[in-house]
Amino acid sequence: MKRQQSGFTLIELVIVIVILGLLAATALPRFADLTTQAQSASRDGLLGGIRSAAAISHAQALVDSQTGSTGSITLEGIPVALEFGYPSTAGITAAIDTSGYTSTVSGSTTVFTVATGCTVIYTEAADATTPPAYSGDTSTCP
Repeated sequence: MKRQQSGFTLIELVIVIVILGLLAATALPRFADLTTQAQSASRDGLLGGIRSAAAISHAQALVDSQTGSTGSITLEGIPVALEFGYPSTAGITAAIDTSGYTSTVSGSTTVFTVATGCTVIYTEAADATTPPAYSGDTSTCP
């Protein structure tokens, strides 16, 4: 009587494991740096949100004739403090959703921290002819 073999031989299993190991070794570097990419995307999203909030606030300030050295507008029921028709340092934190970020106000500058060493900086308008400045730290958060 003839016995029929079922299953895999040891050499077949070793070959499959070696192939999976090679695939994992080539794919790992592509996915190993996801934290930096996520921080960079979060910084870029926050920077875009700040720019949009400043532009919408400025447009509403123009409509409401609030372009003096100080003023206030209401966006979706939230009061936004203005400096020369743009959000002030306190106003920008009210105009955007800052959940997940910490913000530090120092004079006319607000620094939003995305992650350790990864920041977005908002500097309020200095006068009626100078709009606010926005920048994202690319040295420690590429």
